[in-house]
Amino acid sequence: MADLGRLLTAMVTPFDADLALDLPRAARLAKQLLATGTEGLVVCGTTGESPTLSHDEKVAMFKTVIETVGGEKVVAGTGSNDTRATIALSKEAKELGAAGLLLIAPYYNKPDQEGLYRHFKAVADAVDLPIILYNHPPRTGVSLAPATVARLARECRNIVALKDSSASLDVVSDFIHATPATFRLYSGNDTLTLPIMALGGHGAISVAAHVAGPELRDMIALASKGHFEEARKIHFRLWDLMNGLFMTPSPAPTKAALAFYGGPVGGVRLPIVDMTPEQRVTLESILTRTLGEPAKGRELADAHA
Repeated sequence: MADLGRLLTAMVTPFDADLALDLPRAARLAKQLLATGTEGLVVCGTTGESPTLSHDEKVAMFKTVIETVGGEKVVAGTGSNDTRATIALSKEAKELGAAGLLLIAPYYNKPDQEGLYRHFKAVADAVDLPIILYNHPPRTGVSLAPATVARLARECRNIVALKDSSASLDVVSDFIHATPATFRLYSGNDTLTLPIMALGGHGAISVAAHVAGPELRDMIALASKGHFEEARKIHFRLWDLMNGLFMTPSPAPTKAALAFYGGPVGGVRLPIVDMTPEQRVTLESILTRTLGEPAKGRELADAHA
């Protein structure tokens, strides 16, 4: 897999006032993220509101971001609970030039471990791109077992990494213990990135990097070199922010945070709802306390456009 680095951002999907795709804004956001610490972009993942995006909208997002920053920086979120549809979208992402794929564990239909294995293997066999598996039991209702991930890593040369959002360090330990040393594990929870790196994790696929990219880049770099005392200082400096970005269902707080710093990306599609004015006040207090006011140099609007 192209070396996407240790800090990837699970990029939000910008919408206009009518909640249609805002592709020019997506291009500007992609450039902004790469200019502020992010090394790679996950496009149309959960934070990108993939459940409410159509097939054509996902393709349009892939195309826009790839043309803007280069395919070597882009991991396409092509996973679904339909194996054939996942394969079809993954093939299109490859044709557009994506560097890799992020595949969520199939949700709602709750396959067993054999079903999960066959789903991911079918995609890996059909599309010759590096694949990051995505374990997110709170959202999918299923958990990838360490033995299943190890089996896939052993049998499919292009299944190379796992994003884990189980929020369990025991589960992370099991994954790292079961898989080869070359297999990468990315934190899917910003609050657990530092502890996961202490266990041998590679980095993070982050939400907080939308507004705290430089800080997270530094924290991860320090942890990768074993400088955990300095990394902990950044971890706790960002603690309230990392939690605050999930004070209401994601990605509403992240989109509100971007707007606060002058880089509005529109609202969210139902069934997710925008933050209330009261919730925004709370979030903006956290942002100001953690990162500073917009007037202090945190403006994100169209810089590097």
